[in-house]
Amino acid sequence: MMSDLLSFSIGLAAGCSLLPILQLVFHWFTLEVEDETSVILTRFGKIYRNIQEPGLYLWGEKMLPWVQAYVVSQKKDQRYYEKISINDCRGTTVMVDLWIEFRIKHPEKALFQVENWEKSCQSLLTCSVTSILGTFEFTNILRNRNELGRMVREDIQTETERWGLEIESVFISKLSLLPEVSQQLFDAVAAQLEKAKADIEETGRLECQLLEAETHAKVAALEAEAKGQYSLSIARAYSSLAHDPTLLRAYTELYQLSLVRPHRTISFHGFAKEEASAMEAAMSLPYGFGEIEANPSHSLPSEYAGSFAP
Repeated sequence: MMSDLLSFSIGLAAGCSLLPILQLVFHWFTLEVEDETSVILTRFGKIYRNIQEPGLYLWGEKMLPWVQAYVVSQKKDQRYYEKISINDCRGTTVMVDLWIEFRIKHPEKALFQVENWEKSCQSLLTCSVTSILGTFEFTNILRNRNELGRMVREDIQTETERWGLEIESVFISKLSLLPEVSQQLFDAVAAQLEKAKADIEETGRLECQLLEAETHAKVAALEAEAKGQYSLSIARAYSSLAHDPTLLRAYTELYQLSLVRPHRTISFHGFAKEEASAMEAAMSLPYGFGEIEANPSHSLPSEYAGSFAP
């Protein structure tokens, strides 16, 4: 019983120690290829096979020193290049940040036809951005970033295809200026805004004055027309009153009375029949009234002092 248990333990230990060895041997003689990945096999530096289908492959030459495998991912990738310095068409220094999307279309070219395709791609992008964006002003670059990114992509596409790369998009992600240039730009924008504000205010003032003058002209024309219509209306009214003499006399008298100013006018229509006649009134002047007129310093009698005081 003890011998069987010992044999089982020894067998279990041998099996557990054999598993890593089997796994190592399996790794030595097999090749795993993932999705959207290419494995290029070379023998003595020469390509003899390109595996692009995903799966597990038996590869007996894997341990040979003259055989090598290069794993190249063909998935979509991106790179971000910061602070590429350019000058626009007016000489303003602009810092540009670029973001590109690409994939490796031909793994053999990317591995063996260029020493370092990443550095080459960065240099090519810098040259292309400088030559294309240098023909535009900063404001145009800022407004047309998508269109300029498409132009850069088309400009470098021919060259990157020789390296096995397929550029899918180029996007200008950020534009920045030097601090002193930014301050000058802000000052220029502020001056333009002030000028536009002054132009709008002056245009509004002139338009208001023109509208006011036109309004006065229309009002004057309407007033003149109204005054003419008033005279015609009065003439028509008098023509209507002429048919009724009594009403015409009453209106004439009323009109004359309306012209009288009570605080400046004294009207005397004579005495009534039962009152004193004009001759009697003239003869009723107090004694010495003519003498008072000739000599104002002469004093009146006391009974006339209140009525005829100078």
